[in-house]
Amino acid sequence: MKLSLQLKLGQQLTMTPQLQQAIRLLQLSTLDLQQEIHQALESNPMLELIEHHEDEDGSTDSEHESEFEKLKSELSEMVAEKDSSTADDNWQDDIPDNLSVDSNWEDIYTNSPAPSSSSYDSDSIDFESRNSAEETLQDHLLWQLNLTPMSEQDEAIALAIIDAIDANGMLTTDIESIHASFDEEFEIDLDEVLAVLHRIQQFDPVGVGYRSLSECLLIQLNQLDIPEQKVQIDNAKLIINEHLDLLGSRDYAQLMRKTKLKEAELRDTIAIIESLDPRPGSNISPSSASYVIPDVIVSKQLDTGKWRVELNPETAPRIRINNSYASLVKRADSSDENSYLRDNLQEARWFIKSLQSRNETLMKVATRIVEHQKGFLEYGEEAMKPLVLHDIAEAVSMHESTISRVTTQKYMHTPRGIFELKYFFSSHVSTKGGGECSSTAIRAIIKKLIASENARKPLSDSKITQLLEEKGINVARRTIAKYRESLSIPPSNERKRLID
Repeated sequence: MKLSLQLKLGQQLTMTPQLQQAIRLLQLSTLDLQQEIHQALESNPMLELIEHHEDEDGSTDSEHESEFEKLKSELSEMVAEKDSSTADDNWQDDIPDNLSVDSNWEDIYTNSPAPSSSSYDSDSIDFESRNSAEETLQDHLLWQLNLTPMSEQDEAIALAIIDAIDANGMLTTDIESIHASFDEEFEIDLDEVLAVLHRIQQFDPVGVGYRSLSECLLIQLNQLDIPEQKVQIDNAKLIINEHLDLLGSRDYAQLMRKTKLKEAELRDTIAIIESLDPRPGSNISPSSASYVIPDVIVSKQLDTGKWRVELNPETAPRIRINNSYASLVKRADSSDENSYLRDNLQEARWFIKSLQSRNETLMKVATRIVEHQKGFLEYGEEAMKPLVLHDIAEAVSMHESTISRVTTQKYMHTPRGIFELKYFFSSHVSTKGGGECSSTAIRAIIKKLIASENARKPLSDSKITQLLEEKGINVARRTIAKYRESLSIPPSNERKRLID
């Protein structure tokens, strides 16, 4: 085998660490971005937070004179803790313009900074955000159990029952299993376990500890003491005991025949049943509210009638390079301390450049979305136009993957509410006139048709298909069913009501 040397030319695409950082910041949500910025502030001494009472160019060197000596004394320790591997010499060059932006830093980051630990502002305290322990259903029941006089044996049974109750208030274990869990030395009868269960079922909320839906509703009905509705309550007990399946299927004709109730009487009885809570324990520890911070704010200018798109200044804290620390970097010095400062300065510049690139890209994409969906902003969901990632990618000269990263977990505040940017993208359905109709618009039309339907004779999916065909929209019945389910709208047989 003969050895030889060959020279080949080729092209290779390499993702630099700077480009990787820009892509990672691009796909971060608002909360993740804030956390990333605060971590950068803690790890990089070249970055500093712009206080709300400062302008970006308003700081003076005198503010940092007291910190110069401290920084110099700690440089050796900071270099020792830093990883021995350093960046390539190309990192020391000037930043190229491949992340160029048109907007100024002041136009993007104008929000107030995070409160410092040394200052205290009582007006800025968010009491809702404090981490306080939420009361569970078990805690609520145990608190009532401690106020209820019971023997030690009954209290042990009650603790076992409460432990077997889920968040909705249903008893997840049968009484026989609870009875068998006690040793024979306690000599507990099954009737005694049932008696303790019935006592717990009278705790707040009434009906907790139920074993079936009918038992839960009957417990609440027995607590109702409304003399003028005694007849309706008795009828409700009859329906729950014997004809709950007919009520669930909304077979009102069969229900009136078996209960011998007139339509008006049945309607009043159903109103009583609908006022009951089938999951009484779910209201004790409700799910915590989640707040969405919009990244983009869209408003209509009254004088020109045009839609204005701007970044939310409250999404991230304002940061800048500390000029006082940056002035310590010496070009000809190759010491470890100077190399450490130079590396951090370069990283800080790239971080700020990546943030500017992120906001510039977000602004471009949001502007194109607003231009395409002006009909939605003016007239609502029925005027939504079909839109896919490829359309926006072509408009802003970017790749579809970049558009996908920008629109994920990013929100837009409009006069019609707050929507995720991906909400404005939807598939299309052809119309008889050769045009296209957005799937979001079709969902809005379906919702409007069902809202105005006759409750006695709800519209079936086939009937909705015919109504849409009359509007020139060709949609299959199974597609209507899929859109209806996505709107959490039950089928026609479950939407039937008894009304005047």
